[in-house]
Amino acid sequence: MSRKLVAFFSASGVTKSAAQKLAKASGADLFEIKPAQPYSKADLDWTNKKSRSSIEMSSPDSRPEIAEKLDNMADYDVVFVGFPIWWYVAPTIIDTFLESYDFSGKTVIPFATSGGSGMGKTEEVLHKICSANWKSGRVINRASDNDLCKWVAELNV
Repeated sequence: MSRKLVAFFSASGVTKSAAQKLAKASGADLFEIKPAQPYSKADLDWTNKKSRSSIEMSSPDSRPEIAEKLDNMADYDVVFVGFPIWWYVAPTIIDTFLESYDFSGKTVIPFATSGGSGMGKTEEVLHKICSANWKSGRVINRASDNDLCKWVAELNV
């Protein structure tokens, strides 16, 4: 078993594809963070202020339930946490994930996919939620396999 984990939430499949590439580049295990109630297309309509994603993202206390928990989190030293950027931050299901485990002594590295924005205030927000040894993250949906290998090497994890 790897001591590295790539945990990710993917609403449309873009982040899942990026997470799979990152897991291969880093030699990490893979875990998909799935919502207990899957998101429908209407739920993800960010132009509708009454859509599920809009409501969740407008409330900093929103914590969507996760379908299944990873039983062996203690086995990992390094955890890459991936997600699409929603409203310039991570979706609140990532907050649920980070609050569900003890990350003390672990290295946590966020990564994201985005249609055009960068990480925004993501890292600032996540650092307040979870005590860990945080490393700077990046948007990776357009990264080549070579770019990912180089980034993992630079992280020295």
